[in-house]
Amino acid sequence: MTNEKLQELARKHLWMHFTSMGYYHEHDVPIMSHGEGCYIYDIHGKKYIDGIAGLFVSQIGHGRKEISEAIAKQTDKLAYFPIWNNAHQPAIELAARLAEYAPADLNRVFFTSGGSEAVESAWKLVRQYYTEIGEHRRYKVISRNLAYHGTTMGALSINGLTAIRNTFEPLVPGTFHVENTDAYNSHLMTEGMSSKEFGIKCAHEIERAIEIEGPETVAAVFLEPVQNSGGCFVPPDGYFQEVRRICDKYGIMLVSDEVICAFGRLGHMFGADRYNYVPDIITCAKGLTSGYAPLGAMICRDFLMEPFLKEDTTFLHGITFGGHPASCAAAMANLDIFEKEDILGNVKRNEGLFKELLEGLYDIPIVGDVRGAGYFFGIEIVKNKATKEAFSKDEMKDILFNLLSPKLYEKGLICRTDDRGAPVIQLAPPLICGPDELREIEQILRTVLTEVAEVVANL
Repeated sequence: MTNEKLQELARKHLWMHFTSMGYYHEHDVPIMSHGEGCYIYDIHGKKYIDGIAGLFVSQIGHGRKEISEAIAKQTDKLAYFPIWNNAHQPAIELAARLAEYAPADLNRVFFTSGGSEAVESAWKLVRQYYTEIGEHRRYKVISRNLAYHGTTMGALSINGLTAIRNTFEPLVPGTFHVENTDAYNSHLMTEGMSSKEFGIKCAHEIERAIEIEGPETVAAVFLEPVQNSGGCFVPPDGYFQEVRRICDKYGIMLVSDEVICAFGRLGHMFGADRYNYVPDIITCAKGLTSGYAPLGAMICRDFLMEPFLKEDTTFLHGITFGGHPASCAAAMANLDIFEKEDILGNVKRNEGLFKELLEGLYDIPIVGDVRGAGYFFGIEIVKNKATKEAFSKDEMKDILFNLLSPKLYEKGLICRTDDRGAPVIQLAPPLICGPDELREIEQILRTVLTEVAEVVANL
């Protein structure tokens, strides 16, 4: 089919996600054709380095025939059957494998279709768990400002992003938001404060919220190991250990939302391992199959299952395609590649170089902050580096979306330009990227940021 015909059909029928559809009245819809390794190709044959791994998803890169073969083999045998009062071998084997990877006693796996559903499932689980053990008043959730946790109504309510929450109010009641760990911009960070002091101070914001709401009403704290929205906020020293202590003190569940951070993004199978804490629940998706099929999971500690082991008790929740046989087969093949090719080791070996390359961009006047971990980094753009002066709303739209983003795309780098908070360029390339690909990313960034800095200097 020709590009012209595809453009016509796309404009008439396709509703793209989180997309300003009106833009495409006068512009072509970018149409991707195929992928190979760390690269993606559009319908015209132009090559791009996939600097955001699709959407923090394509850990092992594009075009891996091992995965498509595993899916085909499974669909030939059993294309679909639900795990409602029944089971099938792919779901059983994958659940056992995830339990083996997960920290401590996180041994129970509830499958979903994706990340939002995993977060939704976690909130529903903790609410019903507390009901089953007689603590009926516990239903509230605490999360962080700017944090993104999904789009279903429960997950959306947990989000700390007012720009996408407010449209859908009234939301699910009982969610509260505290300061995140953005050391570059946080009012909690004062001159001379150490990372650990900042971490303890941020954690105590959670405790303060618990005490204000009443500990007997709070069910869970939802946190990402590295916060995505706002631009890769890393946890300060001691932060998660103090949050764990606070949750234990008040009998509250700690949910580690690892939809992005799990499966190698931070150089470990789970972000909780990198930052040395044991959550009560891990929510995950994306890299579980490297995007070759949709699948998410909620991984729970053993004690959370205990009330549901009674013969007359059921977790009143289910998802038609959760634990789909073909998706589970894709995940198993994906994890086989992780082990065979030492994907985690590749991230660990090259993380230092990636960080060094990006921090080298500090010599460009508009680069205010570089932060992140593993293969997950954000570059914050500022108008004045010395004063941290931000762009006005109109300036940010022009700089970020009308100038920076198109230029990066034109030069062959697919990444994320984000204005949820300060303006940020986010980078999360496939985990198979090596030094050559990382240097290619840096060179495109340097060229474009230098050009944009010249424009900003004349504002």
